[in-house]
Amino acid sequence: MTENRIRTVKTQGGAPRKPIRHSLEKKLNRWGWGFVSLSVILISVFVFIPMIGALIMSFQTGKGVNMHFGGVTNYVRLFHDETVGKALGNTLIYLVVQVPVMLVLALIISVILNDQHLKFRTFFRISIFLPCITSLVSYSLIMKSIFSNSGLFNQLIGKFGLAPIQWTTDAFWAKILIIIAITWRWTGYNMIFYLSGLQNIEPSIYEASDIDGANAVQKFLYMTVPLLKPIILFTAITSTIGTLQLFDEVQNITQGGPANGTVTISQYIYNLCFKYTPTFGYASAVAFIVVVLIVLLSIAQMKIGGEDS
Repeated sequence: MTENRIRTVKTQGGAPRKPIRHSLEKKLNRWGWGFVSLSVILISVFVFIPMIGALIMSFQTGKGVNMHFGGVTNYVRLFHDETVGKALGNTLIYLVVQVPVMLVLALIISVILNDQHLKFRTFFRISIFLPCITSLVSYSLIMKSIFSNSGLFNQLIGKFGLAPIQWTTDAFWAKILIIIAITWRWTGYNMIFYLSGLQNIEPSIYEASDIDGANAVQKFLYMTVPLLKPIILFTAITSTIGTLQLFDEVQNITQGGPANGTVTISQYIYNLCFKYTPTFGYASAVAFIVVVLIVLLSIAQMKIGGEDS
């Protein structure tokens, strides 16, 4: 009887009115669309429309106002461009090496800093988070100065009788320098996500594991990591996207050298547009390599994470 009253209310003349619940839902939907409409418009104008424009441009050849439809010419050129292969290889090296190291470090640090008995933990949290709010250009130039051939780091190891490391002139060490730089900057950023997740875990779960005799490593591997699985998946996807778009550090520390030893896809796109003779159509085609990689790797990570993530 009560349910019927909620669903349908009769007027004095006996004619049924519209269901109150459905009217409320429609009203809430209108308010909801009103709130998100501005965001939808802005995202469409500044994200989706430029993406469609870039896709159209990727099928065009020529320069400036003289661009014309060229079919799949730009995409065929991708398979014969050695620099694309070099840039893609470097980007994947950064992705495979740096992202796991950074996420593991962030997870371990967050567990340590979540200890209620740790003194000065707020100071440590702020100190580790500060790098990610520094200017990309500023910190890149500082890293370049510290790790230059005559920089502070080589001066310190020289006092121990060690030979200086050619951080910016050797391709291998230049890659290591880029990995060190982006790990230093972004570890604290991911640490904040893990700290938030840890603080939402019920302490009684760990108290029960203490009663069962679990040690710190067992609690970390079999309790903390599974409980943070959705957050780990989120940080893995966002870190993957960020690494595939890596530009500032490489541009400011090594300029892609030596001999394209550290060049990334994003930097190569920049060079095609503003450093070499501008070829916007081909640069757009190269850019969609990043789009495809982001989509494929995000899908793969979500599949690995499972449906519960």
